[in-house]
Amino acid sequence: MSQDNIFMGASTKQGYDIASKSRKIVRSLISDKINDLSPEEQLIVERIVHSTADPEYAEITRISPDFVLESLKALKSQKDILTDITMVRAGITNYEGKIECYINHKEAIKLAKEEQITRAAAAIRIAHNKGFDGIIVVGNAPTALFEAINLVENEKMKVNSIIGVPVGFVGAAESKNALKNSGIPNIVTIGPKGGTPVAVAIINSLIMLNKD
Repeated sequence: MSQDNIFMGASTKQGYDIASKSRKIVRSLISDKINDLSPEEQLIVERIVHSTADPEYAEITRISPDFVLESLKALKSQKDILTDITMVRAGITNYEGKIECYINHKEAIKLAKEEQITRAAAAIRIAHNKGFDGIIVVGNAPTALFEAINLVENEKMKVNSIIGVPVGFVGAAESKNALKNSGIPNIVTIGPKGGTPVAVAIINSLIMLNKD
């Protein structure tokens, strides 16, 4: 599989040509900022930059040394992927394993009301109660990321890695710093930037790398 296909998921000649041109542009903008990364990590950052049209992500993305290896182990075993919101789930493609999201689940809605927590945080707790084991992808809700970290550290929730890129000015930076400083294999974006496109770009890059 070509790196351009991994980069953008191109499947036709026109798509490949666009992917190839886009990849050259992205590399010209950020190549000096990602030289210290592994080839797999470079592809992930390149895809983030392409998906957001924002070269700053090459400077604010942080990847723990074990993130790619542990993530690919999970995908190879077709472990489940858990997302914080349905929009992130909808963006994940070409994965043969289960992709879960409990934010609209009746148990999560009930728990959120009872505990006076966000539905996003409750959804992570419900996933843990149901025996989740795999990769967590958080693109929007800092409360979901805080809950995941807490469950892994204190309740032994099973995760191979966490993609933690919530966006916003309330709690996002703090939740990502908490993840970065945890012992959990992770990728984060420093500061308030992040969101669904970033989260989807990361997990889809890993899925394509797993198929290579």
